[in-house]
Amino acid sequence: MSELVRVAVDAMGGDHAPDEIVKGAVEAVNADTGVKVFLVGRQEAVEAQLKNYTYDGERIEVVDAREVIETAEPPVMAIRKKKDSSIVKALHLVKDGTCDAFVSAGSTGAVLVGGQVLIGKIKGVERAPLAPLIPTQKGVTLLIDCGANVDARPSHLVQFAKMGSIYMENVVGIKNPRVGIVNIGAEEEKGNALVKETFPLLQACEDINFIGSVEARDIPAGAVDVAVCEAFVGNVLLKTYEGVAAVLIKKIKGTLMSSLKTKIGALLIKPALKKTLGTFSTEQHGGAPLLGLNGLVVKTHGSSKAEEIKNSVLQCVTFTEQKIPDKIRKNITIKEKEGSEHGV
Repeated sequence: MSELVRVAVDAMGGDHAPDEIVKGAVEAVNADTGVKVFLVGRQEAVEAQLKNYTYDGERIEVVDAREVIETAEPPVMAIRKKKDSSIVKALHLVKDGTCDAFVSAGSTGAVLVGGQVLIGKIKGVERAPLAPLIPTQKGVTLLIDCGANVDARPSHLVQFAKMGSIYMENVVGIKNPRVGIVNIGAEEEKGNALVKETFPLLQACEDINFIGSVEARDIPAGAVDVAVCEAFVGNVLLKTYEGVAAVLIKKIKGTLMSSLKTKIGALLIKPALKKTLGTFSTEQHGGAPLLGLNGLVVKTHGSSKAEEIKNSVLQCVTFTEQKIPDKIRKNITIKEKEGSEHGV
């Protein structure tokens, strides 16, 4: 790609800002010569961290922002009042075309509100969902939505399925991704009112590979490539997923360190075990994109360290190169137009 992909990074957001954020940005720039990072935050704090690293000075730029939106602040009010905050300034860089994407480990609410208000949704997109990649036995699954729309309607879930399919095919490289709706059973007649009403609409979509309902227990096994749900279900599923994974890792480590014999065994299997456990780390998959906007917004965990920030920035490169907003715009606009013409 001849032109650099320009990514605005919220240097002040998250539990480990600005040190881990700056480190991750530097690692991204050093890993990919096709990306330029704009670190948005308090200039003196960011530049103090940059002095610790070696990097191409032409591909990291510091944008001064004096304010920080805290996690506990009301998102709408914060976006309106703190115009000199790192989140608002970074979002404006995407809005005015200076940057192609925005990455933040800061306030989820502010990122969601700011993305939709300042950057804006693609025409025809009803709701913008958060869609993280979660590790599975077969690779990864896109969980959509995991936190943006807790009162979604059937038409929203249909659009989520379409946008998720586009993302998985073009960014992750899975052809004809399998789409399932998260349900309490595999039978078509099961589920709440939202699932029952959405199911036949997904069945009728010719441009997605809908395979029916998927139970939460089957998602870790890789039963689907795109798991569709409204945000309440998605967030509970995601947090349970992360919690169980953390407990299992602690249990395994505790068992291996419980006696001299197990410690010796641990030394023998350490490389293979580390590799296996690494595949279940969310850090390597980057953050959760807020799909359906006119530009890319990626929300990472508040506890994100350098690796997740780096991978989130690199995720933006693929997203931009594949022109995901244009593909979503074309799919949603054309299909919605066809639907209205046929009285749907």
